[in-house]
Amino acid sequence: MSLLDDVAERDGWRCWVCDEPVDPDMSVNDPRGPSVDSRTADRKAKVAERLAHRGCNTRKGAVKVVIAWPDRLYVVDPAPLITVAERLERKGGREMVGRCPNRQDAQEAADWLVDRFSRLVPGLPVTADITAGGGQFLVTLATGRR
Repeated sequence: MSLLDDVAERDGWRCWVCDEPVDPDMSVNDPRGPSVDSRTADRKAKVAERLAHRGCNTRKGAVKVVIAWPDRLYVVDPAPLITVAERLERKGGREMVGRCPNRQDAQEAADWLVDRFSRLVPGLPVTADITAGGGQFLVTLATGRR
């Protein structure tokens, strides 16, 4: 089995950048086709390869990728998720990731974050907490040390 197949099977044929399915039968030259990518542009970092669409991999180039928050979520001051993931992976602890105007918006953001982090950083147990204060709801991610 090739490296691409190994990585794709481990990642469940899902692009780590856009979180959309990758078609195993698509040509590797097609923008929606599979490719192997590192999660970081830092060549010194020891990060396992991840599955990405060819187009997602090409678009990010050698710069740090940005994981987009869904437009359906209403979050003020959303944190850059790759940075949050790296800190939680390295140090554990808690990270405030955004503010929401009401509890329902905060709960939707928290649910999405826990689901997204399960694929973004497999094996890192992440939980979300919502704290009311000052007329808003803070969404925080937490994990123990790895």
